[in-house]
Amino acid sequence: MSRHQLDLVMCLKQPGTFIGKVCDRCDGRCPTCDSYVRPKYKVRICQECAFGANANRCVICGQYGNNDAHYCWECCRLEKNRDGCPKIVNVGSNKLNKHYERKPMDAGF
Repeated sequence: MSRHQLDLVMCLKQPGTFIGKVCDRCDGRCPTCDSYVRPKYKVRICQECAFGANANRCVICGQYGNNDAHYCWECCRLEKNRDGCPKIVNVGSNKLNKHYERKPMDAGF
């Protein structure tokens, strides 16, 4: 997701001991390159991203997550797993515009 949408901002702070979670829709996806092949290392997130209501949120899309997130083998080989916390901090402008442009379905005609 972060690879295809350029307006998303990653946290990139020093990762802590907390394991990142992903939802069922994003299960098996690498948070940096969106690859589904050869998961290797678990994703570590910073303390601020793992505190409170964000503790069980998906690293990629922000929904409730219950599976552990993993980096793919290629990102581990290129050491992208050492860049920092991969959690997406903001909602992309495309998703925000889609929310505001949605028309109400229950218009009484």
